[in-house]
Amino acid sequence: RPMEYRVAQLEALGRFLDEKKQDILEATALDMRKVRGWAYFSEILLCKNELNDTLNNLSHWMKDEHMEKNLVTQLDSVFIRKDPYGVVLIIAPWNYPIHLFLVPLIGAIAAGNCVIVKPSETTKNTERLVAEALPCYLDNDCFAVVTAGVEETTKLLENKFDYIFFTGSPSVGRIIMTAAAKHLTPVTLELGGKNPCYVSDNCEVQNVARRVAWGRFFNAGQTCMAPDYILCSVEMQEKLMPALREAITEFYGSNPQESPDFARIVGDKQFRRIRTLLSSGRVAIGGQMDEQERYIAPTVLADVQPSDPAMQEEIFGPILPIVVVASMDEAIDFINARERPLALYVFSCDSKVVKEVLERTSSGSFCGNDTLMHVTLTSLPFGGIGNSGLGKYHGKSTFDTFTHHRSCLHRNMGLETINALRYPPYSQQKLGLLTATFEIKRKGMCTLL
Repeated sequence: RPMEYRVAQLEALGRFLDEKKQDILEATALDMRKVRGWAYFSEILLCKNELNDTLNNLSHWMKDEHMEKNLVTQLDSVFIRKDPYGVVLIIAPWNYPIHLFLVPLIGAIAAGNCVIVKPSETTKNTERLVAEALPCYLDNDCFAVVTAGVEETTKLLENKFDYIFFTGSPSVGRIIMTAAAKHLTPVTLELGGKNPCYVSDNCEVQNVARRVAWGRFFNAGQTCMAPDYILCSVEMQEKLMPALREAITEFYGSNPQESPDFARIVGDKQFRRIRTLLSSGRVAIGGQMDEQERYIAPTVLADVQPSDPAMQEEIFGPILPIVVVASMDEAIDFINARERPLALYVFSCDSKVVKEVLERTSSGSFCGNDTLMHVTLTSLPFGGIGNSGLGKYHGKSTFDTFTHHRSCLHRNMGLETINALRYPPYSQQKLGLLTATFEIKRKGMCTLL
């Protein structure tokens, strides 16, 4: 609970990132050939940003928050105390195996909790690194790492935790929520879904292509926030094809398989699932595969139908379907007819189009004229809505997620005459005075006593 203890543990996390930097980069490269520069950015730099933001503001976040009073409590203390929940379980996924356990861990420690971390078993090298190295930096009486597969995790979830934080698929999220419900344990579920990207006819095509290609093919498409499919007119589809081809060549060369900047699919099971989605529409760009390397080229599918396999599930790979719509209204109807996504992207030179799509849709987050960049801001909460998740984190939101906001009223022991109005017997005069002292009125109204 003392701030000094929390700060010491957070600073230890900073040393873990600094001293194990090379090990982290090597482990993520072995697991899924993560690109070194962007592995540093996503797995280390963004974590350090969260850490430094927390250390810079923790003393302020921890303070009691003094609240408004009514007439009766003017001489009393009314505040919200920031209490830890207790013992927290953090279950992390494989696609960003350091970032997606460390960012929630930073907030859980900052809020004063004890934590059990379960890294993903899919990324074996990173899991081993976390299990062996992290306990050397943290207080082992309060923080532990558990390595577990599905069977062991199921047993782990039978225990009573005070809070569970899970990042993964909606199907597993339902299992987590069911297990938590047995103990009435609160949860944050960071899930996923199909993130739409509407491209209007009024836009700078080259810029759109570069920003969409970057967001879609970053980490070989294995990013929950990546644009999952494009909605645009037939005319825009024709304009986007050469621009996307040019952007892919600019980023990864004429043969992306030889590019040091293009990652691989994490496992054989995931490779086979993504491969089946290539039967959707027609392959306009890419489509090459190498199962031994778990390589799938940056691929764009044209003329995709809503009933095609690529539109039935989150792709989570380097495939970008394009679905043709006749208008912005049709795009909005298409988006609203489906589960609410984790992110929604819109590209247009007309700010009215961007604002209208924002106004008429619902999503966990929204980004106009770019992809992924909103996730880099610690000031913006990150989280889904409906099928894409429950709860939010990043920056102060992570601290708030792992904090029980305890409502407190500390009254004066004396001044009993002030309380006389609320005690029986009641008269009309007493009830009138009670109403006047407790009632909240609309601004601009007054009370005649």
